[in-house]
Amino acid sequence: MLTKIIIASGPVIVENNKVLLNQHGDTGFWKFCGGKLEHDETLVETAKREVKEEMGLEIKILKPEPFFFYTQKQSDEELKDVILVHYLAERVSEIKPGEDIREWKWFDINDLPENLAPNILPALKHFGFIQ
Repeated sequence: MLTKIIIASGPVIVENNKVLLNQHGDTGFWKFCGGKLEHDETLVETAKREVKEEMGLEIKILKPEPFFFYTQKQSDEELKDVILVHYLAERVSEIKPGEDIREWKWFDINDLPENLAPNILPALKHFGFIQ
């Protein structure tokens, strides 16, 4: 069995006690915007590129210190280590979702859906939005 490492980066955007989440990719989870690091990018550049591709947004990073989350993903015959890197950010433009976004929504921090990606609650706790 092969092990691969995936490093992905994306912003955590919260406005008026609501968090921006979307559904895309191969799961039904609600997720933050984000995606895989490309070879010539920094983690911040990846977060900015991914949110632009997914939601058409320009962002400003509010805290330079990111939140790191580790998980594993099994696909076919590969076990992949996944390191997710999230930056607290604010949007500085309007949302214009990309073609890959099935759905997006501002969720009240106190009324989140059950089908969250596993990194959502730990990231929101890290940045002080929930206990």
